[in-house]
Amino acid sequence: MIDEHIIKELSIKTDSKIVLVVMDGLGDLPNKEGKTALEQAAIPNLNLLTARSICGLTDPISRGITPGSGPAHLSLFGYDPVKYQIGRGVLEALGIGMELTSEDLACRGNFATIDENGFITDRRAGRISTEVNEKICAELQKEITEIDNVKVFIKPGKEHRFVVVFRGDGLEDGITDADPQLNGKKIEYAQSLRPESQESTRIINKFIDRCLEVLKGHHPANAILLRGIAKHPDLPSMNDLYNLNPAAIAAYPMYRGLARLVGMSILDTGENIADEFVTLKENFQDHDFFYLHIKKTDSYGEDGNFSAKVKIIEEADRYIPALLELNPDVLVITGDHSTPAALAAHSWHPNPFLLYSRYIRVDEVRHFSEREFVKGGLGRFSSTDAMPLMLANALKLNKFGA
Repeated sequence: MIDEHIIKELSIKTDSKIVLVVMDGLGDLPNKEGKTALEQAAIPNLNLLTARSICGLTDPISRGITPGSGPAHLSLFGYDPVKYQIGRGVLEALGIGMELTSEDLACRGNFATIDENGFITDRRAGRISTEVNEKICAELQKEITEIDNVKVFIKPGKEHRFVVVFRGDGLEDGITDADPQLNGKKIEYAQSLRPESQESTRIINKFIDRCLEVLKGHHPANAILLRGIAKHPDLPSMNDLYNLNPAAIAAYPMYRGLARLVGMSILDTGENIADEFVTLKENFQDHDFFYLHIKKTDSYGEDGNFSAKVKIIEEADRYIPALLELNPDVLVITGDHSTPAALAAHSWHPNPFLLYSRYIRVDEVRHFSEREFVKGGLGRFSSTDAMPLMLANALKLNKFGA
């Protein structure tokens, strides 16, 4: 990837507008009939757009490396995901509007289901409703306000997700997830990765035990899993790097948090795809870069629900004509990472990437799919090159060198 100091020197302010649509976990693997979700879906509008675009495949981190959502998105925003490693807890906390201080240690949590022997039977507690989540978090907060002089703040997210922030002197990160990542495993406790974090690890594990006591009567949400235990990082904003006035349209807290972390304005939107495209239209004159995030492609991929993932792709396809009516100077439609329904998890497979602009060399691809995009004019490239491509096609980069 190009050095961020160089891209900062080359970036210029213009009136041109960029729209980046991220269909989370879009990439897939063939089903029993030999088709991916994109190949199975009826997507006439995406196919028509493909015929007017240049296409390729992206790797968020490197070939063979399975990315989390945080680093995969950072790559698309032009940040080195290895240099800027951001804990999921920070992103979730920022995403629900929590203000973090330098004393804070943030964790992203899942409510989960365990059996009488302590084995996890469902890492997402059946995706309990947000309303149930709110009630449970309120009860936990009432019972657990402080652990050994460290303040505890518990806030609900969407469905089974929540955030816990520990605030106190001397808290350190460098702590493993307290989550085995698989059903059929026993609850895991956090472990310290360096001597400085041992006391923080003890506090977190004591919190887990307290929660298990409170949650005993709350089946299916009778346990917690903690991930992404981290402190607030320091990274440059998109305005500093690219001279942009960026905005994010995302319903889920983690993605709002990530956008906030890189300096995007967070636009209020509903939870469905229609609401997000309405929000884009209503705010189109106020910003020059829009990140629009569609979550359910990833959710259904993680659930192993191939047919539901197909339906979400088809639903998104219906809004392409309205998007084109806004006449963005650059439009990119891609995924942050692949989430094949066959694996029910993130994977290392490259992501389809479409770029539409008046300054491209249209390639020969006519169908929006992983297999067809192998033939695309952009080839296979790093996701970190997506931002320079968008800026260049929006005429937002000066020439490098004499």
